[in-house]
Amino acid sequence: MKALILDSSTKLLYVCLVWDDRIVYEKYTEGKNDHAKNIVYQVDEALKQAKLETSDLDRIVIGYGPGSYTGVRMAVTVGKMMAVFKRIPLYVISTLRLMSSGKAGICRAAIDARRGNAFSCVLNMDTDEMILNEGLYSYDELNQYACDCEVRDDAFTVNPFYCINHSSLVSEPHLLVPNYLRETEAERKLV
Repeated sequence: MKALILDSSTKLLYVCLVWDDRIVYEKYTEGKNDHAKNIVYQVDEALKQAKLETSDLDRIVIGYGPGSYTGVRMAVTVGKMMAVFKRIPLYVISTLRLMSSGKAGICRAAIDARRGNAFSCVLNMDTDEMILNEGLYSYDELNQYACDCEVRDDAFTVNPFYCINHSSLVSEPHLLVPNYLRETEAERKLV
């Protein structure tokens, strides 16, 4: 199986290409609100390095949020376009779960949402149990949960095989909407 994994919801752009049980390309790129200029280039680099064409992929797995509004859209848009136009099955995984995938024990994943808040969840990675559901929480609320480890949006290591095994098939890729977990600032100001 050849799987491309993409996530652009955090400060790190993640692009990985897995071929059966091998990671043939994996790159974390620290962004400065510029994932859009790097994502297509890195997908191309991954395919070239593996000597594959887009049509050779068996699946595309995307982290579909929560996270930065614009950032979330990058991986979702690229993944959707490739899936729809090349007829490749599209799978999604929560960005918070993707961020936690390289850890064991009870893990808190947090993406800074400003004003003392974070998009977060607490997972028991050993049992795959969600202890605190994904949501927007204050850091004070999050500190009430004892954890073995914490991953932040600027420092995490992905286990791509976990992501493949814990992703969900999107039956209608063109209808996929990112998981924002809250309205954008522009939407809030319209009311």
